[in-house]
Order: sequence, then C-alpha cells, then structure tokens
Amino acid sequence: MYREYPVPGATTVGIACKDGVILAAEKRVTYGYLLLSKTGKKIFKLTDRIGAACAGLIGDMQTLVREASAYASIYALERRRPISVGAMAKLIANLLFERRLFPLITQTIIGGVDIEGSHVYVLDPLGSVIPDKYASVGSGAEIATGILEAEYKDDLTIEQGKNLALRSIKAAVARDIQSGDGVDFLIITADGSREESIDFK
Repeated sequence: MYREYPVPGATTVGIACKDGVILAAEKRVTYGYLLLSKTGKKIFKLTDRIGAACAGLIGDMQTLVREASAYASIYALERRRPISVGAMAKLIANLLFERRLFPLITQTIIGGVDIEGSHVYVLDPLGSVIPDKYASVGSGAEIATGILEAEYKDDLTIEQGKNLALRSIKAAVARDIQSGDGVDFLIITADGSREESIDFK
C-alpha cells in the first residue's frame, strides 16, 4: 500500500538589494502535524559572499550545503579566485540533477554578491535555475510573494530589504501553520556576510 509522507513546510525569502542580498527563513520545523523544533536553521553560509536559504527536509538541506561548500573551496584553491554567484547556483543545480531519481527534498534560494553585483537564484529539487530579483519558497511562499510583489523596488537598501523580508515572512507565519517561531537572516554585502536572528513572542 502506498503511503504519502508529509513534507515539512517553511517560508524562505531572498531579496537582491542595490548594496547586497538578504536571505531570510523562519525557524519552525514540522513533520505533518508534529512540531519538531522551534529553532531550526534554514539559512546557510556557502562562502564569504554567497549563501543559501532552503525549504524542505533539514537533512537534505545540510547534505546539499556541505557538498556545495566543499566544491566552492576546491574551486577557489584551483582558480585562485572566489566562485561567482551564478557558478555556485549552476554547481548546486548539477548536484541536485545528479540525484534526480532519488531527489533531495529541498527548494533552494542562492543569493550573493560578486564583481557583477547582487544576485538571487531559485532552484527546485531537480536542479532548474531561475534568476530573479526576489523569491520565496516553501509552504508560505504564496503569501510572502504577495508582499514582495507589492513592495519590492530596484533600489532597496540592505536595511529596507531586511524589513521587507521580515514583513513578508510575518504575513506568511500569520496564515501558514508550518511556519513560525522567529526569523534568521543572512545579510550579504561586498564586505562579507553576517547573521542576525529575531524571535517571535
């Protein structure tokens, strides 16, 4: 008998700003109707100026990020320059496509800054790569995207982008039972990256 397994929900956002990129994800980890954790981490630093924000199975996210980070380090050692955001997105797309028969259950947003500026890419579990200025994935994506569509502008500063990401995730958390408990941010600029966190009371 076929049994359908629940896929964890999430709300994850990526926004390209004029001076950097904001990646944000809420913290709730669920399995069906079971709340597994209120402190799950769904954003990851891949290099000093590139990060990933994911929705799906935490173990699959961690596997993908570890492998991609290792390849990025090898690239930097061999080429003597850091990998570009587009090349990192293509690398992760190849890793996902290799596993297409037994896919990693994760939707991924890659964001970062390189010599060509700020970039955001969206990848599905089979490795398609879609460049965009902003994106949201996960069970709360439809709600978050509505806020992003209405309020995104090309000349957003990092602080404005962070506030927009927070508003979009809060809107999704209010309506999506699988999202909640706070927001983790990865803020990436030409000077490097930093992480911030906000808990919801």
